Amino acid sequence: MTEKIITISNRAGIHARPAAMIVQAIKNYRCDIFLEKDSNRINAKSIMGIITLAAGYGTEIRIIADGEGEEAAVETIVRLFESKFEEE
Repeated sequence: MTEKIITISNRAGIHARPAAMIVQAIKNYRCDIFLEKDSNRINAKSIMGIITLAAGYGTEIRIIADGEGEEAAVETIVRLFESKFEEE
């Protein structure tokens, strides 16, 4: 299992476009991938699940992956967060 905590740094937070970017980026990974905020854990391959986290600017998100390619999957998501989803 690979985990990483990241802080949302784009001002708009996670809305439909970033959620779609996450799902698109990880769709081919065979591992289980989750995003966790507080005690809410959702499947990171679900746009609606990601949106229901209601994760705004400054929120800490835990990325959790387990299975084949887990480290690469986590790094793929981290890069999206670090790029601020190309919004800024």
